Order: sequence, then C-alpha cells, then structure tokens
Amino acid sequence: MTTHQKAVLAGAGAMSRKWLDAIRTIGGVDIVGIVDIYPANAEKRAEEQGIAPEIGTDLKAMLARLTPDIVLDVAIPAARHEIVSTALAAGAHVLSEKPMAETMEQARDLVARARAADRLHVVVQNRRYLAQLRRIRRLVASGAIGELTAIHCDFFLDPHFGGFREQMAHVLLLDMAIHTFDAARFVADDAASSVYAEEWNPAGSWYREGSSALASFRFAGGAVFTYRGSWCAPGLRTSWESAWRIVGTAGSVVWDGADDIRAERSVPGAGQLLPAVEPVAIPVLDPADRIGGHLGVITDFIAATRGGPVPETVGHENIKSLAMVLGAIDSVGQGGRVEIVI
Repeated sequence: MTTHQKAVLAGAGAMSRKWLDAIRTIGGVDIVGIVDIYPANAEKRAEEQGIAPEIGTDLKAMLARLTPDIVLDVAIPAARHEIVSTALAAGAHVLSEKPMAETMEQARDLVARARAADRLHVVVQNRRYLAQLRRIRRLVASGAIGELTAIHCDFFLDPHFGGFREQMAHVLLLDMAIHTFDAARFVADDAASSVYAEEWNPAGSWYREGSSALASFRFAGGAVFTYRGSWCAPGLRTSWESAWRIVGTAGSVVWDGADDIRAERSVPGAGQLLPAVEPVAIPVLDPADRIGGHLGVITDFIAATRGGPVPETVGHENIKSLAMVLGAIDSVGQGGRVEIVI
C-alpha cells in the first residue's frame, strides 16, 4: 500500500481552489492542515473539498505539529519569503504561486535555502504548460524560421479584480507580465541580459498604480523581446496569454494566444522587392511535451517530490524570469536601460 504524502496549504483564497482540485485529481496527497489569516477562508475550502484538516493562522506551529512532506504556498506575494523559508526549515518541499519573491535578494536567499535543505522550491508558472507554447518552442528550435531575432507580445485586458491587486505597486509587471516574460524566455531558450521599461496608470484606471507598461529586453543570444501591456484597456481584448509575433532570419510565427498559430518563411527570389512566402507546418504535440496548465505543473511537482525529474520551474531556474520582472521595475525607477543580474 502506498503511503500518502501529507501537505499543508498556506493561503486559502480563490486560487487555492484550483490547486486543491489538482491535488485531488493527482491523488496520494492528504491535506492535513490549512493556514490562513482568515480562518473562515480555510473552513470554506475544507468544506468544498470534503476534507477535515487542522485549521489555523500560525504556519510554523502547524508545521511543527503535523510535519508535512509538502507545503502549498498560495498566499499573497508579500508573504512568500516568510512562508517558503518557514516550510523549507521544517523539511518540506514547497510549491509556490508566482512571483517566487518580491526582491532578487529574497529570491537568491530562497534558492540558497532550498539547496541547503535539499528540498524543492518550485513555482507555478502554469503558462509553460500550454500545448500551444510547447509546439511553438519546438518550431523555433527546429530552425524552420531561421535564427530567432525578435519576440513581440501585446497584452490588453480590463479585469476588475477587486482586492489586493488593485492596491499593488507595479501590479501589471509584478502580478501578470511575469507569465509572458517567462513564456518568452521559454520560447527563446535564453535568459535576458538587459531591459528598458516604462510604467503608467492611464486616466480612468481603477488600479492604484502601474496598470500599464512597456518593456524592451535583450536576450543573451542577441534576440530582442518587446512587451506592451495594460490591465486598463477596454474593448478589443487580447488573450490572457498575449498576442505574439516571433521573428526569425527566415520567417515568422504569429499566435493569437488561443488556438490560432500560423507560420511562414520566405522563398528567396532574385530581384523581388518582397520575396514570396510559404506556410510552415506547426509541429504536433510530442508525447513528452509537458502540458495541462496548473494540473500539469502541480503533477510534475508532486512527481518530483517522489523521486521524479526536477520541474523546469524550480526556483533556481524561475529566478531568471523573476529577474526580468524586477529588472523592468528597476528600469522604471531609474529611467533607463538596466543590466539584469541573476
């Protein structure tokens, strides 16, 4: 008989429902405790799941009593460092919401703590687990559009979240843009080396600050990545995954952020102002492609805690995506291009 792993959930807000549903689907993990500063939230989640965990407000004390194998960190970003540090010190593997930390110093510290504890700290970058991104990455890696030179992403939506997001500093860059930044890094198979960014809050914004931004990154390999985004853009919405154009030396890929992926490459011809183009087939999914969104990344995390491969969104890799976000925020503050140092 397989021994079930014990897990404690830290943070019982709306997003935790999706995590708990995934844990139930995967199986073999018992939620033995839920911590939230509002116990009513924890009680609600437990009732929804049909479970009877210990409920409390003190994570350290609960971990000492229950000695879980896993801590699921779905708390607000401001609590991230304390929760992950406490969980690692208690000997638990940790799966965190993004961002993995609020500062690079905190992120480096968590990477060091995870290594010292010989425990996993993995971040839920669920957009990597989209089938479309897996297909696009393999197309770019195949060389079908030549050498990658640029990635351009547009993100325009107008969500009214209420709650903490509408009061956050740098809300678009810190809470949402990291998804697109991480996905661009994934497609490029590279790390950013510098960034220039601007940030503003348009008239009529229902956010305290930073609901709109633009950023221009340079990757170490020479490609450029540009991002234009707003959470105060009524009408003509893009996908939550952004609208993409990926340019290579021989062709381009466009993706609407949903199901429409198209690619073309040029057919060289002497004397032509605009060379003819031909379509490029988009690769089908490979059985090895990691997909499934939240369920996919949580499945890989659980498998890793049982001896499986280390997930690609582990902290010492995800810090490269966080560095893009925090580098962009630094650029906003300094008013110029800044180097990105991991």
